[in-house]
Amino acid sequence: MAAKAAPSALAAGLGTLALDPDLAEPLIAYRDLLARWNRVYNLSAVRDAQAMVPRHLLDSLAVLPHLPAGPLLDVGTGPGLPGIPIAIAQPSRPVTLLEANGKKARFLRQARLELGLENVEIAEVRLEHYQSEAGFAVIICRAFSEALAFWQGVAPLLADDGLAIAMKGRRDEAELAALTKAGVSWQAQDLTVPGLEAERHLLLLKGAASATGQSS
Repeated sequence: MAAKAAPSALAAGLGTLALDPDLAEPLIAYRDLLARWNRVYNLSAVRDAQAMVPRHLLDSLAVLPHLPAGPLLDVGTGPGLPGIPIAIAQPSRPVTLLEANGKKARFLRQARLELGLENVEIAEVRLEHYQSEAGFAVIICRAFSEALAFWQGVAPLLADDGLAIAMKGRRDEAELAALTKAGVSWQAQDLTVPGLEAERHLLLLKGAASATGQSS
């Protein structure tokens, strides 16, 4: 029963997000591959395949309206979140998945191969050692616990007027104050994820702020 419920939940979520229903098939193929590898390699704390639909797939896809056009870097992507769902939904966008953990990087290479993700590149390296000749239009992350540390790590990799996005749960006023003190322009954007009751929001970050942060 669970195996049938997950695609239905995904179809409903795609409808809520106004996304192409045909995305369900490749997204479920990715989910199923992750679930199989997860039994051996512990790639995700979410063990239940049905729970992966809102917590991984739809959570990743909910950010799409907030992404500027252009190349995207997913820092500390783990098993490819949110980068692989974004790459599936936007096949013309170049997506680089940055992951230093060897077993997770091996999974990413297998996922790219099996899913035919020609727009995806994988960098098996720590953030502080990663270099790119061209800046990224957007850099996103679910892994950093502290937004200022995330900003400080990724700012040199952004293109002019590029945007850094930290995916977050509950808001932390001390974290926001630290961004403002450091001169980082931030905007907190509430995020509604279909099928997920947990509080979610995005921190949209840019440098050299003249204005203070704001919430929306």
